[in-house]
Amino acid sequence: MAKIFNVNGACRPQKHYMVDLESRLKAIKKMVDDGEYFTVNRARQFGKTTTLNALAAYLKKDYQVISLDFQTMAALSFESEQSFVAAFAEEVLDAIDEFPDGIEEKLTAFVEGTARINSLQALFKVIKSWCGKLDREPVLIIDEVDTATNNQVFIDFLAQLRAYYLKKPDTATFQSVILAGVYDVRNIKRKIRSDEEHKSNSPWNIAAKFRVDMSFAAGEIGDMLKEYEADYQTGMDIEEMSKLLYDYTSGYPVMVSTLCKYMDEEIAGSERFPGKKKAWTKEGFLEAVKILTNEPNPLFLSMKGKVEDYPTLRTVLYELLFAGKPIPYVAMNDSIEIATMFGFVRNENGKAVIFNRIFETVLYDWFMSEEYGTSKLYDAGLIEKNQFVTGGHLNVRRILERFVESFDELYGDRDETFLEDVGRRYFMLFLKPIINGVGNCYVEAETRNRERTDLVIDYLGEQFVIELKLWRGNAYNERGEAQLLEYLDHYHLNRGYMLSFNFNQKKEIGVKEFTIGDKVLIEAVV
Repeated sequence: MAKIFNVNGACRPQKHYMVDLESRLKAIKKMVDDGEYFTVNRARQFGKTTTLNALAAYLKKDYQVISLDFQTMAALSFESEQSFVAAFAEEVLDAIDEFPDGIEEKLTAFVEGTARINSLQALFKVIKSWCGKLDREPVLIIDEVDTATNNQVFIDFLAQLRAYYLKKPDTATFQSVILAGVYDVRNIKRKIRSDEEHKSNSPWNIAAKFRVDMSFAAGEIGDMLKEYEADYQTGMDIEEMSKLLYDYTSGYPVMVSTLCKYMDEEIAGSERFPGKKKAWTKEGFLEAVKILTNEPNPLFLSMKGKVEDYPTLRTVLYELLFAGKPIPYVAMNDSIEIATMFGFVRNENGKAVIFNRIFETVLYDWFMSEEYGTSKLYDAGLIEKNQFVTGGHLNVRRILERFVESFDELYGDRDETFLEDVGRRYFMLFLKPIINGVGNCYVEAETRNRERTDLVIDYLGEQFVIELKLWRGNAYNERGEAQLLEYLDHYHLNRGYMLSFNFNQKKEIGVKEFTIGDKVLIEAVV
């Protein structure tokens, strides 16, 4: 059976195209060899379960691996200490084929309720006896620990693990314990007494920092595509395609696999892309991006839910996207910590940035959609959208001309503060109905600030770069032109666009075109 790109559940190398996990497994095994307890906390669909499954197989030669999944345990299992002990013992019995003498019977007694004492303390005494009789050091792996983190019994379970860890090596216990989930269990809020507020108290403060990068590098994506290319001979430019996949996703595993799956299964065979050879091109890739960013998949719905649950998270994301406000990456800041934990933000040279272009596009579209009903500029773009496309090609100059007219009519007398806060957002509101359903746009993160933003439009395989900036005089404008020329070289384009928001009362609004070297620049001033 031919392999596929998998986006649902764990990936398996026999059935799915995958990146090579060897380097990650080696790094994690080094932590296990060192006897470390740690948490693999990554965002949804970031390859945690796939990595843990591969790790369990990787460690079996040297260790007795006990691999559990708390998702298989019912909610009732966490309501009391006795029910948790019984459920945990049952999961261990199901996961392990052979036990030393007497251990299986003691675990069975917990399950059947015939044990003299059915408590965590009793369970760990059995675990201690079991570990002491093994000829290989035991490693405990628990996936989906988020299922349990709201329960006091799980906190008590962690406390027992911690107590036995501190007794090593004099007391037999697990060589290593690995917990996996979205939330970092070190940050569990524990209620100390019923009459007190929740306090931060971590029974997992023994855990080592997990620093293994689980995102996909461009080279790893390329190696995966080589395997696919060997099967289908599409003639794709593997280096270009792997770079595109990385540039848009920053290596977020499920996004890489989803875009590949769309090119392989949905785009190939369509009217515009009749075969795989046509689908695995830049044009086919941009079509896959359009599909991904315009569907309510579980990852984006989860993101929406988290943003609605955490108002400060929404504020941070909005500031990063629209205001160009530099936000330092401070791990102790609750909003930054939450945004990082859910995979929406990452640390780039000490600054918080949106994790990737895909998330940016989805967030832009969502936040702006809340203004569609009241925005006059959105209405203007919607009403006049047909005049901006000729023969399937986007007429960006005409878009700028009409935006200048509409903006000046509606907001021409506003001051600098207004322009800084909303000018660029208003252009994106005007643009959205024009390209909606056919194209996408995103902002280059390294140029997003209060004075300058480079907006890239993808439309039917073509790309357009528009520099949006505040007018700071001719010298600043000339520097902006030079930066735009560099960007056009990067995108292999010979035509670029500038939109300047000028609050000078003597400004001359309008659109003009001029040539610099082999490039044509079209500048609009509002």
